Amino acid sequence: MAQNKMRPVDEVLRGKLEFKLAKVIAPKLTGWQLSLFVWSQGSFLFGKLIKSKLLRMNNLPQCLREIIISDAPMYQPEYPANQAPEIAVKNFLDESDPKERVAFALEHLPARQSHFQDDSPPFLYWKIRDYVEAYTTGRVTPTQVAERIIATVEEAKKRSPSLVYFISFLSEDVRKQATESTERYKKGTALSVLDGVPLAVKDDIDCLPHPSTAGTKWLPQVREVKEDAVSIARLRSCGMMMIGKAVMHELGMGTTGSNPHHGTARNPHDLGRYTGGSSSGPGAIVASGLCPVALGTDVGGSIRIPSSLCGNIGLKPTFGRITNEGLFCVGWSMESSGPIASSTEDALLVYAAMVGSHPTDKLHSWPLPPCVPDLNVGFQAIMGSLKLGKYSDWFNSTFEKEVAEVCNKSLNLIFETFGTETKEIILPELDEIKIAHLCTVGSEYVSGLAGYDTKLLKELSLEVQGTLGLFKEFTALDYLSSQKIRRRAMYFYMQAFESVDVIVTPTTGTTAPVISSAALTVGESDLTTVGNLMRFIIAPNFLGLPAISVPVSHINSLKLHRIFIDVILPGT
Repeated sequence: MAQNKMRPVDEVLRGKLEFKLAKVIAPKLTGWQLSLFVWSQGSFLFGKLIKSKLLRMNNLPQCLREIIISDAPMYQPEYPANQAPEIAVKNFLDESDPKERVAFALEHLPARQSHFQDDSPPFLYWKIRDYVEAYTTGRVTPTQVAERIIATVEEAKKRSPSLVYFISFLSEDVRKQATESTERYKKGTALSVLDGVPLAVKDDIDCLPHPSTAGTKWLPQVREVKEDAVSIARLRSCGMMMIGKAVMHELGMGTTGSNPHHGTARNPHDLGRYTGGSSSGPGAIVASGLCPVALGTDVGGSIRIPSSLCGNIGLKPTFGRITNEGLFCVGWSMESSGPIASSTEDALLVYAAMVGSHPTDKLHSWPLPPCVPDLNVGFQAIMGSLKLGKYSDWFNSTFEKEVAEVCNKSLNLIFETFGTETKEIILPELDEIKIAHLCTVGSEYVSGLAGYDTKLLKELSLEVQGTLGLFKEFTALDYLSSQKIRRRAMYFYMQAFESVDVIVTPTTGTTAPVISSAALTVGESDLTTVGNLMRFIIAPNFLGLPAISVPVSHINSLKLHRIFIDVILPGT
């Protein structure tokens, strides 16, 4: 049978395009059904048949094996070398001191008016500059904040249902850091505006004295943490108080946050629903008000999905903008670490401290110098000059119509307030991009775990074992075809950025899923829900573009699920 051939990219853009982005088709499994599925996958008689059927139902072999793609592969993001510099931003050196970068970012934020009142409750959704004001005026000390956090974490464990925040939480280490920060404030030698500000860290980012489990039971047995990840070291040099290693979806291989090994984080807005994942603990911790910022990692929406479902800001930086040294990183061509925060200002300050590429990252991406926005001047004019790109067929294809409705209302409000124009764009081959991203991340995960003892891998949750079993069906041909699709996708997005400044979509295609009781003990496999949550989220990972999830509304007063818009920017 003759194979089909993908049309040249310029011909695609000239032709008539039909929107196509299929829903993921897979059974929802938990309990004995999930156990049977995982067993069947490994069965000589049934395994190949089951996996082949699932992949064909979702168009994977048809897209990657039964079509000729003449484009050259692109194995990790490569941005055009002639990117135009941005307006209304201030650049700084990639190699500059983290404390200097934070001070530089602070200079370009608007002046802040104190909101403290004598009867205001302590630590309730304070922002970074609230903590600094409280510390410098003697209202509270870092030690008092630490004791409040310790008491809250202990109280959360006793609740029914218990609230799972951390995999590793060491009270004495928190007290030690707080004491050192308190002494610095007493002497007037605070390291930066971040000094004494509490920060939670996802458990795939190395942070002494904690082990890194990446949500597993076994990783610390074979991988010793000897030093902080580079991003943690930079934040620690600014005085941030690392309060513990937050729970996560095992190995980052899921978008709900389910973790039967260490416990499943619950959504603070509705304890019967998931936080989203895989940075589930960081999302819940910030949304609960325990601390203003947490660090997450993102291969397929793992920062932005929990930010969306929990009501936070979630920033996925440009690929390579923040080095991955010290991360348990298995999605090597797509993974980024970044902040989950209660405000864009807090995300900016933490990002400024973390930023800094590894020299090898620059060989591929030719990034522009790092920068921060100058928010002191001309904000109204800057917003009015922006052009937002919207592919309406895609934008409106949410699985709950209210999600698209409130996101559309937010764009109208931005236009009414600032005069910001929304321009219609076309983004071809979204279904192919979805499949190519899945193949790429799956192949990289299988490769990254290949050296580990199979006995240890059998200790993974049933959900993760099942997902890895499907990932192992990808071939070298599938991977190469996916990288060819990646180059085509980069071309389509760069063409869109010729006429718009950012691309906007809803962050997720649905609201927070309900937690089933069986999932708490044995986990669950629900690839359809995974696909619904990832519907709009993939391109920034696959292409290495920066993206931020920002809140626009609740759906209604009963559900209390935040609706977010995802903003995708050119690689900067």
